[in-house]
Amino acid sequence: MRDLILKMAMSVDGFVSDLEGTNTWMFGADQEAKAWAVETIWNASLHITGSRSFTAMANYWPTSNDVFAPPMNQIPKAVFSRQGPAILRSVNTTAAVGEGDARAGPGHSAQPQPGAESWAEPYVASGDLAEEIAALKAKEGKPIIAHGGVSFARSLVAGGLVDRFALWVAPIALGKGLPLFSELAAPMPLELMSSRAFPGGVVAQIYRPA
Repeated sequence: MRDLILKMAMSVDGFVSDLEGTNTWMFGADQEAKAWAVETIWNASLHITGSRSFTAMANYWPTSNDVFAPPMNQIPKAVFSRQGPAILRSVNTTAAVGEGDARAGPGHSAQPQPGAESWAEPYVASGDLAEEIAALKAKEGKPIIAHGGVSFARSLVAGGLVDRFALWVAPIALGKGLPLFSELAAPMPLELMSSRAFPGGVVAQIYRPA
């Protein structure tokens, strides 16, 4: 059995996205915090996302030189979409991988990175969410990491499908934004498994349902 870990960046006032969806506040310069996040992402046998996040990632990571690019490209993916396999037609994966010369620039390479082809080969989950997650968990291997977006993450939380929460709490208060736990039918007690503070002010909090 594989655990499902929901990894999300969060502001100190509990928001996982600003209202505009730009979320530049998530990307700090704290190298120790980034190293922790990269290690966390590598410790997965599968990455899962909602359809909108998948579309954005599939058009960004294949040529990225970012420290997160190797695990994001090389670990298998699953995308959850009611469209079924049609979701892949909305992702110009061939252009993202094959037209690197046009996309090369700051933070990107002219050539696809190792594993970039995996974005064209995800498992597409379009059935009942709980049943799809149960089937993925039933396989052997390292944990499954869910990356969001917000609607998908809320569905996982509301369905009681998350085994661990990996919350990257950034040292910023947004004042308004999109919360993660807003669709809970009742309060969810959590047990703190570990907490680590980094020099730049980020605090990594690992929780599991109590």
